[in-house]
Amino acid sequence: MTRRKKGLIGILISLVLLVCVGLTGGAYYMFHFAFEPVPKQLSKKSTKSDELTAKNKRWLASVKKQTWTETSATDHLKLDAVYVPAKRTTDKTIVVAHGYMNQKEDMAQYIHMFHNLGYNVLAPDDRASGKSQGKYITFGWSDRLDYVKWTKQVIARNGSKSKIALFGVSMGGATVMMTAGEKLPSQVKAVVEDCGYSGVGDELGYELNHYFHLPKFPLLNAAELVAAMHIHYNFMDAKSTTALSKNQLPVFFIHGGNDQFVPTKMVYQNYKATQGYKQIWVVKKAGHAQSYMYQPKTYTHKVDRFLGKFL
Repeated sequence: MTRRKKGLIGILISLVLLVCVGLTGGAYYMFHFAFEPVPKQLSKKSTKSDELTAKNKRWLASVKKQTWTETSATDHLKLDAVYVPAKRTTDKTIVVAHGYMNQKEDMAQYIHMFHNLGYNVLAPDDRASGKSQGKYITFGWSDRLDYVKWTKQVIARNGSKSKIALFGVSMGGATVMMTAGEKLPSQVKAVVEDCGYSGVGDELGYELNHYFHLPKFPLLNAAELVAAMHIHYNFMDAKSTTALSKNQLPVFFIHGGNDQFVPTKMVYQNYKATQGYKQIWVVKKAGHAQSYMYQPKTYTHKVDRFLGKFL
């Protein structure tokens, strides 16, 4: 072998190693960015939305409530939740799931809505969120098993005649759809999801392209391997659509028609996948998790009417 050929081979090997190092570094960065609960904001918030949230957080801080705890279905983590009983005694309870990088207090406007409609409301902090333990956000996939346990705790505390619905927004919407694919107590009667994604890998791939202008391959595949070592599941397999294909519960799908964080097309994929009774409402011009803000009265009426059929 000539000196020139040896030099070319050396350059080629160096380039391959450089690409591998860069890919590995990129995969670890993506994993830590997506799964660690560090401050970040990808979707835009409006002043009106911030004011609405602040107002309802003040209400939640003052209303009569209880603190409930639960042990996670895996990894033995202590989970925290707030329980707001209805003004009048009822056996009807809504379990509320929060969004990405949020905590239970960020669901105050929905907790308030359901409270005004006469329901008990249980709002947990997901793993690695709020007061719940955990190192990594699991995008609803591991949390889905915890929500099964939360529903069982509602029944244990409120009685076997309980009637329960699951409600979630954004990541919480995906969480309750994923939960719907599990074996749930017969007391769970319905699901309402607002702007949930079709799958964890689908959402991360979309964000990678939309926000960072990078192709899914090969970075997403490398991040998949890195993540599996830490969160103990393959995020490409974590799909709302797969869970819904096993679901027989009635589901009300809500989504903003101008959602730039969880693209609106995903609601149609989820709607098509579910096997139970279903309704869909796409709110024109509404961005991500803004449907309630755009049409609060209509939102409340539609959700109330849907749940009234099953609870």
